[in-house]
Amino acid sequence: MSPVSLDDYAERARAVLPPAVWDYVAGGSAAEVTLRANRSALDRVAVLPRVLRGVSTANLGARLLGRPYAMPVGVAPMAYQRLVHPDGELALAAAAGAAGVPYLASTLASTPIEQVAGTGAEVWFQLYWLRERALVRDLLDRVVAAGCRALVVTVDVPVLGRRPRDLRNAFRLPAEVIAANLTDGRDALAHAGAPGVSATAAHTDASFAPALRWADLAWLREQADLPLVVKGVLDPRDAVEAVRAGADAVVVSNHGGRQLDGAPASVTMLPEVVDAVGDRCQVLLDSGIRGGTDVLRALALGAAGVLVGRPLLWALAAGGEPAARDALALLAAELRDALTLAGCPDTAAAGELRTVAVG
Repeated sequence: MSPVSLDDYAERARAVLPPAVWDYVAGGSAAEVTLRANRSALDRVAVLPRVLRGVSTANLGARLLGRPYAMPVGVAPMAYQRLVHPDGELALAAAAGAAGVPYLASTLASTPIEQVAGTGAEVWFQLYWLRERALVRDLLDRVVAAGCRALVVTVDVPVLGRRPRDLRNAFRLPAEVIAANLTDGRDALAHAGAPGVSATAAHTDASFAPALRWADLAWLREQADLPLVVKGVLDPRDAVEAVRAGADAVVVSNHGGRQLDGAPASVTMLPEVVDAVGDRCQVLLDSGIRGGTDVLRALALGAAGVLVGRPLLWALAAGGEPAARDALALLAAELRDALTLAGCPDTAAAGELRTVAVG
């Protein structure tokens, strides 16, 4: 039977992935309190539908960073996608391109940015700040040359969150999976296993700069003539600072529950961030999105769109590009149904809906 919800892909992915890889994708930090909170908080958002509005079907189109997309959804940046399928980033980017949504390529992609951009997808590049600014500059040059449409800087990883599943599994990358965008010579760390050690965490901590400041973001704003997105914001005060530094959008995100455990669910902070920035930049929601109803919830709370992560990685694991295409088509069908049932002719109308906290 074909999947009828995005959660169906999780079951299929778990059946084919090695247990340690499943844990790497599915796990969160510390006690995974925030990981669980992302889902439970979304389930507590009830949307008040409107009736007798003459809506028989909804238009899913949306503008993100000034560009038109088929729906207000982007594929979240996720590292090392060749861990779950040999075609990795190339397959998921191609699926995003076919669906008409942006694909966010990770600094820690297992396929070089030039090849990902060559799929024809609308690619936004997600930047982790490297310890050597010269390496950041070189990477930016490659991003611009590849034709990426936006730069998304992740700001919630001064160090990698402690992830017990990876520690228990002594997780390391297989030889054929590399950080294909990095040329700092530290790649061997991600392949060197030891009991009670996460090799990927050791590689990340050796490669990333731990002490960024707002001045660094202002420098970045000057380096590339691309829309700038700041990902990993929860406190409205930081969202305001991001706008002052030149951000065109912020992503309200707790890194899918993989960084500070005990941080609030992303959707909990979304309304406060929206209020704080007003119309000065777009606000996107990341972490916990599992279907079209969740997208509707985010739009009703003021988001311009959402990023979807794990469900699309599950689909990739389950069946490569065809399954990823099907998952995005399923998400579009769910969103169209949700908008129509809520009485919204289009995604803009969803921002006028009221929500109620339940449970």
